[in-house]
Amino acid sequence: FTSCGGGGTTETTEAPKQEIKEEVKPEVSGLAAQLAQGEKIYKEKCIVCHMADAKGVAGAFPPLAGSDYLLADPKRGIHQTLNGSHEVMVVNGVSYNAPMVPQVQTKEDALAVINYVLKTFNGFTDDKLLKMEDVADIVINPMKPK
Repeated sequence: FTSCGGGGTTETTEAPKQEIKEEVKPEVSGLAAQLAQGEKIYKEKCIVCHMADAKGVAGAFPPLAGSDYLLADPKRGIHQTLNGSHEVMVVNGVSYNAPMVPQVQTKEDALAVINYVLKTFNGFTDDKLLKMEDVADIVINPMKPK
């Protein structure tokens, strides 16, 4: 068998195998996760009318940044995000009458996006943000379309 290349020793040099490790991102939970969800919802749904800076469009879509209407009752923002709004509202002295359709299906999502708006565009500190127990009494309109 030596004529077939056998009988001798041959060394093969293989490159050492490198383990490919996936970067594992730390699990985000609690308030950080809620605010990340709120940002996602804002960018998917709210930004179209209220704009990237949350200053709205004068006379058409009310501002959320520096909004006396929202800041007077942030729970009202949760209700409107869940159930929509068809009322005339005065925000920072300007009347708005554009209807808003429901934007989210759950209190958790409504809380996430309103807290994101309060923190990001209105400077709320974490201890001033709403909690689920603050919105427990808000009723989701059973007649709204799914």
